[in-house]
Amino acid sequence: MDYRPINLSQKFERFDDRWSPRVVAEMNDVQFKIAKIEGEFIWHAHEDTDEVFIVVAGRMVIEFRDGCVELGPGEMFVVPRGVEHRPIAESECRIMLVEPRGVVNTGAAGGDYTAPNDVWV
Repeated sequence: MDYRPINLSQKFERFDDRWSPRVVAEMNDVQFKIAKIEGEFIWHAHEDTDEVFIVVAGRMVIEFRDGCVELGPGEMFVVPRGVEHRPIAESECRIMLVEPRGVVNTGAAGGDYTAPNDVWV
């Protein structure tokens, strides 16, 4: 057993890609992923699961068709399953996502922003 903590700052320094989540840990069938985001993502939904956004550094907005939520460092929000949303960050924002293994970052929307799954850092 390896009894060392996961240092998120060090993990973030190991990649530069935007909108491409990296797995840092798993618990049962749930993955903890980190991502650097900047600009506007696409409108999408996850029909089978909720999605947790935790802001580690920076600021972001999650838009919904009927409103939005703004998040800063140390804040989190749970997007309920099936709710269409679009994350936006004016400048680099570092986030953690918590979701079941195998969730595609763009949901069924697909497209150029679809990132490979299960990429560990």
